[in-house]
This record gives sequence, structure tokens and C-alpha cells, in this order.
Amino acid sequence: MAKVESFTLDHTKVKAPYVRLITEETGKKGDVISNYDLRLVQPNTNAIPTAGLHTIEHLLAGLLRDRLDGVIDCSPFGCRTGFHLITWGKHSTTEVAKALKGSLEAIANDIEWKDVQGTDKYSCGNYRDHSLFSAKEWSKEILSQGISDQPFERHVI
Repeated sequence: MAKVESFTLDHTKVKAPYVRLITEETGKKGDVISNYDLRLVQPNTNAIPTAGLHTIEHLLAGLLRDRLDGVIDCSPFGCRTGFHLITWGKHSTTEVAKALKGSLEAIANDIEWKDVQGTDKYSCGNYRDHSLFSAKEWSKEILSQGISDQPFERHVI
């Protein structure tokens, strides 16, 4: 079985919340795709409940696209501690951290239920499992700790 970089990361050494570049891959035609670790809570210490994480996921899908060029996808980790962000091209971790911070600030302070996309049975595979309240509370908690652009030392942007 192929080795997966994320499973070789020493989760006891990282200091969340942070943004980490996992990999940049260049396709046959020269296109670059980047994969980032958007770690919102400390691994093996905390996890965001599924309803809140699900709502954060739906909101980040749009909010990150508003703040960062080339977003392909933002998908939650199964461990519920953060997200993979996949983009076209290269972005610094500082640039990604600023986009994440702005998105979480919007969730914490501005977003209302009517702003959450994909919350009915036609547009979401588990539409009953959402919580804007939880998404807002977790966003506030994450922001209160500051988002670092480095995974192993706190360099808050």
C-alpha cells in the first residue's frame, strides 16, 4: 500500500491551529496542485463535533474561494481536527492562513443560517447534521488561539 504523508506526520509534535503545506504536485502539462493541512484543533486532544464541522465545511467551500484563487476542494479530516485544502498553483502558508482566518471570522461574526449553502435533501447527503451555533462557537475558539502559518511552532498571523 502506498505511504500517505499525513499518516507519517507526528501528530504529537504539531501545535494547532495552523496551516501546513503537505505537498505540491506537478502534472504532465505543468499544472501545479497544492495540498494544505488546515488543522483547527490539537490532534488527540480535541475534535470538532460532526454537525459543527459539517457546517464549517459547507461555509469554507464558499468563503475560501472568495479569499484565495484556485481553490479546488476543502474536505474535512475523518479525525475531525481540520481540513485538507486542495488548490491549483502555489500559495504561501501565510496567504492560506490569512484566507482561513478571514473565513473563520466571517463564520464567527457575520454568517447567518440563510448564508449556509447545501442544507436541504437535494443539495446535501446528510442535511440534518448541521449546526451553525457549533460552527460559530468553534470558529471563535480557534480564532482566540490564533492561526499559525507554521505547524511545529506558533507563528500566528
